[in-house]
Amino acid sequence: MTETPLARPITVGLDGSPESLAAADWAAREARCRHVPLLLMHAWMLPAQTARTAQAPEIRKLWAQEALDAAKARLMARYPEVPVSAELVPRTAVEGLVARGAASEMLVLGSQGQGRAAGFLLGSVGLHVLGSSTSPVVMVRRGSEERTGPGGGEVVVGIQDPPESAVPIEFAFATAAAHGAGVRAVRVLAPPTVFPHGPTPRPLPGEGAGHEEPRRLAEAVELWKEKYPDVPVTEHVEHGHAAEVLLTAASRAGLVVVGRHTHRPAASPRLGHVSHALLHHAACPVAVIPHD
Repeated sequence: MTETPLARPITVGLDGSPESLAAADWAAREARCRHVPLLLMHAWMLPAQTARTAQAPEIRKLWAQEALDAAKARLMARYPEVPVSAELVPRTAVEGLVARGAASEMLVLGSQGQGRAAGFLLGSVGLHVLGSSTSPVVMVRRGSEERTGPGGGEVVVGIQDPPESAVPIEFAFATAAAHGAGVRAVRVLAPPTVFPHGPTPRPLPGEGAGHEEPRRLAEAVELWKEKYPDVPVTEHVEHGHAAEVLLTAASRAGLVVVGRHTHRPAASPRLGHVSHALLHHAACPVAVIPHD
């Protein structure tokens, strides 16, 4: 396999759980497709308030090393063409993951799922990493790790108003190109009002001024269509609630991609309600891409 010497790795956080092992499988296939190395990491230190009642640090560290070694051996056997390394990090999980993620192509984490209806069950570590990471974070629910790639469905990306949408769009196209998949670019408009004395409803695409929204969507993806000419693109404009529209699109997808503003008001949540809905209910892996 041809590998760029300075290629940034895909980093996956391991904790020994089946969910993190599923995430590692997804990350290994992604590393193979993108021709980059894979880094397995475990941040074994606990927050002070938790460490007081946990196992002795030496025992935790030994267990973590054994889990890393086992996962590395398993992945090297399954994906011999992927360079795999493992690192035991003497930091807490959030600190270690965010720090390593900053020097990575992406950060991949497993999420505990309770069936297709419940979707992701996010823990505090996952939420803190998603809200703090400066690199793309992909959350992989056990059972969804096989979906990205040829035959696994298209890559769905939610389109915001330019220029905010550029970074997530580029990630979606690069992922689709690596897997030989297509991109579905989705722009969601607020549902028209049904109140007779309210504001004038926004026309549906194809009705008068509604032609403006398909044009704006086409402009948002134009650069990436030129950069990735072999990636089939479906441009999808729909009235509705963004979370519901994207969840419907994600039901047939291999990956769904959304953006996250890195500069949000101090009192606002670090993840928007659309990201939360996808992370809790999407049946496929979810990529959250930070951008200014």
